[in-house]
Amino acid sequence: MQINYTKNGVCCKTKNLSINLDPKHLIPKSINFISHAHKDHLPTVINNDGIILTSIETTKIASLYGIDMKNFTNSLNGFSLIDTGHVIGSKGLLFNDTFYTGDICIRDERITKNNQIPECKTLITECTFGLPEFAFPKLSEIVRNVNKLISRLYSKGIPVLLLGHAFGKAQILTKLFSHWTPIYYQHKVKQINDLCIKLGMDLKSGISDMEAEKCGLLYKKPWIMIAPFFSEKNQFVARMKSKFGAVTIGFTGWANSKRFYFGRQHDYSFSLSDHCDFNELVDLVHRTKAEKVYTIHGFTKEFSNHLNKIGIDSEPLHK
Repeated sequence: MQINYTKNGVCCKTKNLSINLDPKHLIPKSINFISHAHKDHLPTVINNDGIILTSIETTKIASLYGIDMKNFTNSLNGFSLIDTGHVIGSKGLLFNDTFYTGDICIRDERITKNNQIPECKTLITECTFGLPEFAFPKLSEIVRNVNKLISRLYSKGIPVLLLGHAFGKAQILTKLFSHWTPIYYQHKVKQINDLCIKLGMDLKSGISDMEAEKCGLLYKKPWIMIAPFFSEKNQFVARMKSKFGAVTIGFTGWANSKRFYFGRQHDYSFSLSDHCDFNELVDLVHRTKAEKVYTIHGFTKEFSNHLNKIGIDSEPLHK
């Protein structure tokens, strides 16, 4: 099987078939696998000529972005969809003794659906955090420190914005911190949360920022609100801070990196990710027992070099 990285994404070709992994454009007369519904993994052009292989949850979330994948299947002979623990509905693809991870999180303390790590001969893995500097703290430690911080702010009557990506991180934050009351959701987060609840995710429901403000509830401080990972310059965040005195707590895997400032753009920042950190990526590779590893998305050269140094045949896939 030939594996190439094209302008359209990863393409795997056998004698009789072309398999496109998270393609930007669907390819006719081939299999197009969509791993999950983050926008950077969704196709921008939909047609009915190619087979769309993905999870039901991914199609539902994609519909919120105006992407219609009604003509899809989640079952195909010779192909196995593997839970990856990244976001609701996220899948890897196992085929021809090859495993494509999409985005993956194998952390023991994850709160999304359990991941599965199959053995394979060829592994195609993301390495978003493929540098040794990315070693995330335990989730229990993060939760303990954030709860202490919220408690301190609450004791002073200060409202709190918890900021994480609207799909994925925001649902984790909802799960971890919805014991604080009252809790509100920025309207984009509420829209996704409501859909995730319908899809079976155990999340606490609540009202949107717009409804809470309209009813005068935001003046009754303190409160907690979960919102997308907006910057401090964002109009919504700026208004919440100036009008209601809110303090921002950002959650991202980049929070502890000295080189990437955007991970520390809020009043407080915590290193929380729905991706594997460096050590988990190495563990993932070992557990698959792969004979060949291709790296994509992130520090591809650096992680591939590390694998080669520890005796694992690897190379990055380039555009």
